[in-house]
Amino acid sequence: MGRVEPERNSRSPWAALYDREEVEIHPPTKPPDGAIAVPGSKSYTNRAILISALAEGSSILGDILRSDDSYWCLNALQQLGVSLQVEGNTVSIEGTGGEWPNPAGSLYIGAAGTIARFLPGALAAGSRGSWLLEGNRRLSERPVRPLIKALNTMGADIRYTADIGQLPIRIEARGLAGGKVTVSGAVSSQFLSGLLIASPYAKQRTEIRVADKMVQHAYVGMTIELMKRYGVVVEHNEAYDHFIIEPERYQGQNVQLEADASTSCYFLAYAALTGGHIRITNLTAATLQPDFGMLKVFERMGCKVNSDAEGIELWGPEMLQGGFTISMREMSDQTLTLAALAPFADAPITITDVEHIRTHECDRISAMCDSLTRLGIQVEERRDGLTVHPGMPAAGEALDTYDDHRMAMSLALIGSRVGGLRLRDPGCVSKTCPSYFEDMRKLGLQVII
Repeated sequence: MGRVEPERNSRSPWAALYDREEVEIHPPTKPPDGAIAVPGSKSYTNRAILISALAEGSSILGDILRSDDSYWCLNALQQLGVSLQVEGNTVSIEGTGGEWPNPAGSLYIGAAGTIARFLPGALAAGSRGSWLLEGNRRLSERPVRPLIKALNTMGADIRYTADIGQLPIRIEARGLAGGKVTVSGAVSSQFLSGLLIASPYAKQRTEIRVADKMVQHAYVGMTIELMKRYGVVVEHNEAYDHFIIEPERYQGQNVQLEADASTSCYFLAYAALTGGHIRITNLTAATLQPDFGMLKVFERMGCKVNSDAEGIELWGPEMLQGGFTISMREMSDQTLTLAALAPFADAPITITDVEHIRTHECDRISAMCDSLTRLGIQVEERRDGLTVHPGMPAAGEALDTYDDHRMAMSLALIGSRVGGLRLRDPGCVSKTCPSYFEDMRKLGLQVII
């Protein structure tokens, strides 16, 4: 893969290290033994922000994630005329009842994939307005066609202004009729979540069917759970492929958001790799976030894990255990984390059922295979995953992070065992965790910026 230059226009005022070309990482002088409170959940943050803006009445959200994606979500709402105030990690939002005060304009959302999937339906549900929705170059390459097709079936007027199936799009608000609609779940569960969030504002009952196999059911469950907290009940079957939503209005709420399970896994993986101990103080087993399932993978690799009402902690083993094949379909964001651990296991690890991550911030399967190969690790790439063989990586040239936060955070883990690992564009972690490298440094990882 060729070098990917960072897209500076996707960095926000909440970004970190945007002016640094690379970082150099060295192992800790001793195994870590510490605790950390992880930033808020990106998935909950952006869902709660948008639902609060649609609601009737005011909402206060505590422990939001202050990251690029959250910033662009709030910035877009301000462009729409939503009254909101951010103080530290708390945001107060005055709901619009689904009618956006500024009925025309251009909305830029950086690299925020969740907003690209959640905002079109919320805009189309209003009775008036015309907006151009656009993002950075990579976001404009990511698919939205299943969502736009489904929304137009519901009565929306959304058109592509460049390439079919991709941003930018023009949204003419005429309201949503509701009715029966079918959507694909094979590429992203966010298409379904976008339909669910907007459906209560349709004129009639909405009945949604999923046409194919859904990836990451748990994120749909998170959407439904949050909708319920705002007063809207979604009827659904156990398979999560049939949903009924009656016309309703969200009611403003005060919500304390939980920590990001995806981000938590990088810190736990650091302990797993180094034989250390890390405690996450603000995430418990009560979470619906699917990446919590990574704890079972850590246990399978020989780690000791404890989860209680006070948090989660992990103790790393002397040697990580491999020799297994695993589907990461339901927690695909942790594919790269596991791939970074795999060279240090005692046998190969095969990851399957994650073809859809080829359309994320980068082609994550290809990017990780290329990075591990450059480090001297034997890896086999397949359409839906990869196999990583044991070996000691050798740091050499600086590795590209592909303007992808998860590539950067995962590759950094390898530096906990390999001295002199250099990563380009460390600021890309600002998409979900601007403090990542500073937090790792506090836990003993040697990070030279």
